[in-house]
Formats: sequence, structure tokens, C-alpha cells
Amino acid sequence: MRATVEARRDLGPEYEAALIESFVSRLDATIAQRVHAEVYAAEASKARRGGRNPSVAIALGSMGIGVPLTVVAAAEAGTAGLLLAWAGIVAINFAHAVNGWRGRD
Repeated sequence: MRATVEARRDLGPEYEAALIESFVSRLDATIAQRVHAEVYAAEASKARRGGRNPSVAIALGSMGIGVPLTVVAAAEAGTAGLLLAWAGIVAINFAHAVNGWRGRD
């Protein structure tokens, strides 16, 4: 992030969109790698104990997509975009939870 801020100072505001996109892309790749490692570890742990829990993948995926989505939504659409992006993430998690509750009956 520091390098992106320094590059923006050196290059000027006309390159701001490209720098933000590059930063978000690198951040997304890093987060995706971490989420993949966490999901793999969680699945390996579940396999050792028997059974799978898709809630872990949904939660980690939400966090992984939430960070870059927050940056892009806030930069492009401001507070309204930020709220809309997180409302979508919350809705997906809520739908998954409701589906899980129904499956227990």
C-alpha cells in the first residue's frame, strides 16, 4: 500500500485509477491465497474428523471478497456503494444460514 501511495505521489492523480486497480488486484490475489489456505486447512481438519462444513468456506470467501469489494465500492460509489456491497455479502451469508437451519429439521 505504501508503494502505491508513493507511486501516486510520483505519477500524479491521472494514474490514480490504474494504481488503485493494481493495488486491489494484488490485494485480492493475496487474500484469495490466504482464503484458499484456510479453506484447505479447514477441509483437511473436517476430513480428519469426518464430514464437511460449507459454512467455513462461505465465511472465509465472504471475508476474502469483502476486502477488495469494499475498496472498489467505496472508491467508485462512495458510502452508498459500500453499503450495497456489504448488504449483498450479508444477504448471501444470511441465505446460507437460513438454508442450514432448514436442513436441520
